[in-house]
Amino acid sequence: MILHIVQYSAAQDNALATSLRYIQPQDTLLLMGDGINSLLQRKWQATLSDTQVCLLEQDVVARGLQTRLGQYQQLSQAEFVQCTLTHSKVITW
Repeated sequence: MILHIVQYSAAQDNALATSLRYIQPQDTLLLMGDGINSLLQRKWQATLSDTQVCLLEQDVVARGLQTRLGQYQQLSQAEFVQCTLTHSKVITW
């Protein structure tokens, strides 16, 4: 079980697209920083619909996107740390 962390928006960087080549069904994708902006695009919402996606709550709040991204699991800082400990490997893209 791998935790894949993407920090950059798909509009700025290819990290999200690259990570999707390696994500397995049991893996988790964590979007943080500008990476959460990718979910504002329908293309990425559809592409990630079968992927376990979670967001760093403080980054969602900082961008005022709580309502628009409310359907995604949002992790507090403590939950994020716990998530890194429950996965066998963490990869930051």
